[in-house]
Formats: sequence, C-alpha cells, structure tokens
Amino acid sequence: MSILIRNAKVIDPSSEYHLQTLDILIEDGIVKEIATNIIAPQAQVVDAPDMHLSMGFVDLFADYREPGFEHKETIISGLNGAAEGGFTTVMVLPNTQPTISSKSIVQYLKKTAEDHAVGLLPIGAISANVEGKNIAEMLDMHANGAVAFSDGWKPIQNAGLMLKALEYVKAFDGTLIQIPFEDNLSAGGLMHEGINSTQQGMPGIPTISETLMLHRDIELLRYTQSKLHVTGISSAESVAMIRRAKQEGLSISCSVTPYHLVLNDSVLAGYDSVYKVMPPIRTEQDRLALIEGLKDGTIDCIASHHRPHEWDAKAKEFEYAADGMNIQELSFAIVFNALQNDIPLDALVTKFAQNANAIFGLGKQSLAINATADFALFSIKAKTLKNKLKSKSNNNPFIGKPLQGKVLGIVHKNTIVQCN
Repeated sequence: MSILIRNAKVIDPSSEYHLQTLDILIEDGIVKEIATNIIAPQAQVVDAPDMHLSMGFVDLFADYREPGFEHKETIISGLNGAAEGGFTTVMVLPNTQPTISSKSIVQYLKKTAEDHAVGLLPIGAISANVEGKNIAEMLDMHANGAVAFSDGWKPIQNAGLMLKALEYVKAFDGTLIQIPFEDNLSAGGLMHEGINSTQQGMPGIPTISETLMLHRDIELLRYTQSKLHVTGISSAESVAMIRRAKQEGLSISCSVTPYHLVLNDSVLAGYDSVYKVMPPIRTEQDRLALIEGLKDGTIDCIASHHRPHEWDAKAKEFEYAADGMNIQELSFAIVFNALQNDIPLDALVTKFAQNANAIFGLGKQSLAINATADFALFSIKAKTLKNKLKSKSNNNPFIGKPLQGKVLGIVHKNTIVQCN
C-alpha cells in the first residue's frame, strides 16, 4: 500500500526536515521519498489545508478498562478514540479485572489490539493483583511486552514494596510509573483543600498528600539509583521538587494531564462531578506553575489519564461519583487551545510524542528516508467541536465546546486513519 501526504508542515525538532512543508511518500509502512510535488498515481493521497505532520503522539497513562469493565470502555473503542486524538501508541493501565499482573493478560491485550492502527503497550502491575502487598511477575511481563510498571490508580503506599520494585526493575532497565498520592492524608477528600473547598463545604485533599509521597519516592529513587516516572503532578511544590531532583541527576521524569493544565478548582463551584478527578484539580497558582514546568523542561510529557465511566458512575451526588475524565480524544485540542500563546508548537509536540518515546524506549523514528511511518496529522487553524466521542463514555466537560486546533488523522502500521 502507498500513501502520499501532500503539503504537510513538518514539526519534528529531531528531523532535518523540521519546519519544512513537503510531500511524504510511504510504501508498505516505510518512508520512501520526501520532496515537493511528488508524483505517485497509485498512492492514497492525504491532503488538507494547514496540515502539520509530527511523530505520532504517545499516551503513557490511559485506562481502557478491558478486561472486566467493558461497559465503560473496550480496547477497540479506546484505540478508536486514541486515533481521533492523534495517538499512535497508547500505554494502558493494569487496573482491569483480572489485573495486568501476569504474562497471560499482557499477551491477551496485545493480541486483542494487534490489528488496530494504534499500537497498544501494556503497563504491568507492580504488585500482584494491584493489592500493594507482593511484587508481581514483572520479569515475565517485561519479557512478553509490558513496557513499564505501575499500580495505576492505586499508587504504592508501602515504602518497602516500592523500594523492592525500584531495585527489581534495574535488572532489565525498567521504569516504574507512580501517581504521587498518599491515601491516608487524602482519605474522605473530594477536592483540593483550600478556600474553595471551605466555601463549598466539601472535605479537602491537601497538597501535602501529593508532596509527601513524592518526597518519599524521590528518596527511594536516590537510594536505589533506579528509574521513576511520576505522572499526574498537580501542584507548584511538586514541580519544584522534581526540578531539584533532575538537577541532582536522578533518573526521574514526569507528566501532567490536560485538565490540570487548563482548569483550576473554581470549576467545582457547581458541584459538577465531571470535574472530580484524582489527583484533584488545584489552584490557579498551581496551574501556572505546571505551565512553567512545561516551558522549562521540568515536565517531560502530557499524559491523558483517560478514565472513561458510564453515565451512572458520574450522575450522582459528588461524594459518591467516580473519579476521572474521558479525555484522550480531545487532549491535543484542549492543550493547544489553552497554551498556544504560551508554549511553541514544536515544544508542545515534543511533550506529546518525542519525550515519552525516549523515556520508555519505544523505538519511534523521526521523519527520514527509510524510517517507519508513525505520524500524527493536525491543523492549528481548524477548530475541534465534538458532540460525540468514539469512546463508549462521555464524562468529558469539553464536549460541545469549540477548541482551536484539530487532529486530522494518523499514519501507522501502513494504515491511514482520517478523523472527522
């Protein structure tokens, strides 16, 4: 199969073609020609106004719920949504039933997704059955395709277990992923602890529930000299702590969600459970510090923390509603719409693609002759307006809102997927 991408502006700082507007001819999934005015009569042509081309986006923290919770999301519905969001690779969480804590579940996930245009990479559980007690079969899972290890929405609370896990993954140069969230300090909390939680009469989740856990994990990382990725950071103090750890030379990286970059805790004034997430949305000061962390390179990646729920899970009293947003399909548009004047486009693309590729050793290639085609296509002039998602769930506050920037499609696995 041949695919001809016409008049695409390349956004790939690691490629010699960066910022050039070119045609790209792909044959059997390999880039064969890069030039202007390529003639290829038999090729499927992709052409659109203001088309930009970058390395395919990577979502390093998404929950597709299968097996066990297919009423919320399936692997295929999740991957369909990922393609709409410009993602060509998705790392999925182990919080399934059964959990991703053995090689057989890793193999099942990869087999289910193998024919889809979007690549799926399982994140294996750190602890058996995500119970936080005993180390899972990480070596077996790694040998069968687990790309990293995490207990996902149930961050490791036991310091001894976290220490063992950090030491264990050194045997194969693995990386742990952890949300910095201390359960005991946040028990019963519903939103960020501050002025707004007091005014609204809701129990708060203090910032220290994040920073204390982060401090512990940095100390354990320093002791073991292993590799740690911290995801979902939400506070100014966390940004400062990770900045200092990087300056020290520790192998630490981090990511932030789209909603923590664009929202603050004032959105909870209406008690709308669509904004109930973990870690919670914090103050405007925290939001601005996260943006500054993106600018100076402290924050490496943007991770969706895609967590779809059926209508019943959210349409109830705030206290009993489930945590999480279904955010993957709109991630790029949400971030670009809010930050286009603050962060250069190539820097944003790096946060969506190149950095995760490097941190987790995914093997994606920059645009070049004979490189494997793995691209996101998007426009910065077109607008995204979605009233319905490809996902099975709709717990997303940005549905029906116009957003500047639009994903046009992806090219991956010798397949072109063009978005609506």
